[in-house]
Amino acid sequence: MKIPHFFPLSMSTLFFLCLLRFVYFVSAQGSDFPSFSSPIGPYVPPDIYLIDCGSPQQAQLDDGRIFLSERDASPLLRTKQDVLALVDSLSSSETSSYPVSSLPLYRTARIFPDEAIYTFKVSHAGLHWVRLYFHPIPCPTYNLADAVFTVTANELVLLHDFRVTDISKLVFKEYLINVTSSDTVLLKFTSEKSFSFVNAIEFVSAPDSLVSDTATAVLPLGEFTGLTTYDYEVTYRLNIGGPTVSPSNDTLFRTWQPDNTYMTFAEGAQNISVPFGVIKYPNPGATAYIAPPYVYATADQMANSGVNQQNFNLTWKMSVDPSFSYMIRMHFCDIVSKSLNQLYFDVYINGLMGASGLDLSSLTGGLAVPYYKDFVLNASVIRNGSIMIQLGPAATVDPSSPNAILNGIEILKISNSARSLDSDPAAGSSKGRGPRTNKMKIFAAIALATGITAMFLLAKSFLGKKKKRHQTWNHGKSSSWLSPLNNSKAHLLSSRTSYRSSLFSSSKSKSKSGFSSFFASGGFDRSFTFKELQEATQNFDEKAVIGVGGFGKVYLGALEDGKKVAIKRGNPSSQQGINEFQTEIQMLSRVRHRHLVSLIGYCDENTEMILVYEYMANGPLRDHLYGSSLPPLSWKQRLEICIGAARGLHYLHTGAAQGIIHRDVKTTNILLDENFVAKVSDFGLSKAAPNLDQTHVSTAVKGSFGYLDPEYFRRQQLSDKSDVYSFGVVLFEVLCARPAINPALPREQVSLAEWAMQWHRKGMLEKIMDPHIAGKICAQALKKYAEAAEKCLAEYGVERPAMSDVLWNLESALQLEEASTSSGCDPQKGGLQV
Repeated sequence: MKIPHFFPLSMSTLFFLCLLRFVYFVSAQGSDFPSFSSPIGPYVPPDIYLIDCGSPQQAQLDDGRIFLSERDASPLLRTKQDVLALVDSLSSSETSSYPVSSLPLYRTARIFPDEAIYTFKVSHAGLHWVRLYFHPIPCPTYNLADAVFTVTANELVLLHDFRVTDISKLVFKEYLINVTSSDTVLLKFTSEKSFSFVNAIEFVSAPDSLVSDTATAVLPLGEFTGLTTYDYEVTYRLNIGGPTVSPSNDTLFRTWQPDNTYMTFAEGAQNISVPFGVIKYPNPGATAYIAPPYVYATADQMANSGVNQQNFNLTWKMSVDPSFSYMIRMHFCDIVSKSLNQLYFDVYINGLMGASGLDLSSLTGGLAVPYYKDFVLNASVIRNGSIMIQLGPAATVDPSSPNAILNGIEILKISNSARSLDSDPAAGSSKGRGPRTNKMKIFAAIALATGITAMFLLAKSFLGKKKKRHQTWNHGKSSSWLSPLNNSKAHLLSSRTSYRSSLFSSSKSKSKSGFSSFFASGGFDRSFTFKELQEATQNFDEKAVIGVGGFGKVYLGALEDGKKVAIKRGNPSSQQGINEFQTEIQMLSRVRHRHLVSLIGYCDENTEMILVYEYMANGPLRDHLYGSSLPPLSWKQRLEICIGAARGLHYLHTGAAQGIIHRDVKTTNILLDENFVAKVSDFGLSKAAPNLDQTHVSTAVKGSFGYLDPEYFRRQQLSDKSDVYSFGVVLFEVLCARPAINPALPREQVSLAEWAMQWHRKGMLEKIMDPHIAGKICAQALKKYAEAAEKCLAEYGVERPAMSDVLWNLESALQLEEASTSSGCDPQKGGLQV
């Protein structure tokens, strides 16, 4: 049923809408806030719709807000039929994350046997709250616990196949959506197999200042931009160290839960609070819109703070959907220090450094001044379906009184590239259910809504500009995160030293117990001294750096005979780097091929981790496609490069005694020598292929988003077909000369794999290909090439070709291109020129 953008409202409805806006203002202004310094007043939302669904009369909550009755809200609803349900009373013992004051909203419900649409007129574009209330109250004609339904707001999926089976449970769902171009929002309830229902609805404007555009990306550590383009679901909102903050005490009518049930080491935390009037909001900076003074006036600090050897962290652990990325907002307010510059602490998220040596005094310029910091956590680093936040005294600063403090936590799920905030249960099944399900499967590899994965692209340039970086973020103090009492600085240094010692033999003993044994068994008999490599790199001069990674830096060096080499020096503080070094040596000691970067030698003096490779003069393939001033590659050059890379991968999969899965195939890991011969590099994430009687290797998901096999992402089952998928993305990247992920583009264009597949199905791939080669490709060659890329991107591994078949198709495309050149083929038509 098509709903017009404009619909008539009765005078009573218009009156109530105006009344609601007035009540919202008065309620916020009349909240029980004490006197405190704030640069802004109560927020008055331009758009406000509060509906008590199924209620014969309006409902007024304790916080002063008035919800429309069913009669007053009826002009907003379009549906073929509906049923009203009413229950006499509800017990406050019902389980809910929402305060008892909201109980009146759960007493009634509206039931929709068919599709139902609420149409909300939007007068002000920007952020809007969508709050939904669900409780399966008794109904004579329907058992609401059997309802399974989907809720969307325009094209955004809020709930997919949602149900509430526990009849004692009160469910509250809260979203923050970004309304841009449309002047209406259609809140749609649909059900394929049963019916839908809802107890109450809020659709209310939110301040645009609520979400900042930038945040700190946790992996790799750097800046992420573009947060204002996404939609969010509020997963957790915690008042650390204090009681529940009800909507009546929040300018935006939010609820802040106490953190007790999420604190994993309560003995290590101590509650602290100050009078609300002490809180001084900065101008500019945090406001009461960001969080009310009730949140900033309470906190948890470290118990027994001031002890010189703190061997634990403040730790909170929250369960989340691991298929999504999250924005994490932490609220800080120094209400513990007696003077400035006494408090320095580190922040870890899932064991990764988020902020090192955080100094609230320098950030706020005073005590009891609110401050908040946003982080973006990619789905790839969510362990065991949970987010863990830890704080402890700074490892890089020696404060006079070691301590850490936190006042509030908000965890917001970020919409994915399929414009969804709820997982599709069919995504892991072989039985798709229409275009939307297929689209979500294709995007399953991109846990972050469009741009979260861009942190990998942004951080690459970010890290490249940094001359010095505190590297403990890989594991931080919380590398032993399973045990909060196991995180002392001395313990970490000791464990890292012993781990390196087990991998490397002493340069004096020349034993073969470490990496030397890998080289010896693999025929790598060149052992460099550390002095030799110092001389080759001018003492590891920063000007010689040609690459940076989690392992450390890569330097351009020149040996005594003048031969240029690439020297990879491991970072001793990176546990991740040690693992990748070991893996790379294990893999490269087993393989040699013209299209694999060769490992020349090594140095393991004084616990150094240094590998020496052949130098690839023309660098990464990506630099020749976009983002640099290098001249564009011809179409034939691109074909030959893809064929070379395919040969290297084919050898990895089949040439060794046991196959090898690269696991990180992308254009930055395909290097070009002085003759533009392609060679696959970087085997730090590689994995031995399964045995003949196995189809896959079960392992944690690793790789680069945008290239990641969605089936591997969903099931954690790795196979050589995962490399095939990644190579399919590379093929389109070579053809279109654009990144695999570009969050700056419109949503439908963010993922190159999805975007290119759409145009390929239309038969119009030339519309999006690199202008430098558009119109210069033989039609038959382009068709063969695109077919190879399309097959690589099949949803399921069993449907993808082996690398040998991909190689054959690319070689066929090259033959067609060469034949067309010699015969005078018209690139546009594929025929002979006359």
